[in-house]
Amino acid sequence: MSARDVRIPDALGRIRVIQPSTTFVRLADLRKRRGSEQVAAVCYRVRNGEIEFLLVRTRGARWTFPKGSVEAGLTPAQSAALEAYEEAGVHGRMEEEAFARYLRTRRAGRRDRLVIDVAVSAHLCEVLRLEPPREANRNPSWFSIDKARRRLREECSPEHTDELLRVVDRAVMRIQRLHQPARAVGARKVLFIDMKKLRGD
Repeated sequence: MSARDVRIPDALGRIRVIQPSTTFVRLADLRKRRGSEQVAAVCYRVRNGEIEFLLVRTRGARWTFPKGSVEAGLTPAQSAALEAYEEAGVHGRMEEEAFARYLRTRRAGRRDRLVIDVAVSAHLCEVLRLEPPREANRNPSWFSIDKARRRLREECSPEHTDELLRVVDRAVMRIQRLHQPARAVGARKVLFIDMKKLRGD
């Protein structure tokens, strides 16, 4: 009998041992599973015909896109815009529809023993202006396509590196298409975010 086995008395008082087929999760760990759906703002600008991406530092000092959970009362695009603003000081045009999804893992629960796969919806954001970010130590920085790919690859777990690089490739293709002459580009839904109104200031 293993520690996970459950002892249940039957109608005659005999003890039955049941081996659970599912994993039991502590309530405290279950709360940590909140936010297992996230959004990312893939922020970019085009300078002298070259695409650059804006990356921020995580608390673990890795480079990534601004990202976080979908906020109650906000759409995924609005939540992505809020993350871009708080983590990188971005004001810009956020696309309403996600252009890609990727997975990342995060540790949660007691002593970070619970590993959660988090699905991240990536929204493209054309940066119009920057101000100092609300969150400290994020160090928002611009990188060329190749340097952004290197930074994202540096400390990312191998199983998720390919997904992040695929997001960059898809973003580049979308940006190139969006910056073709207007007659070649179909209508796109964009969200102009007034951060003061979004935050309720």
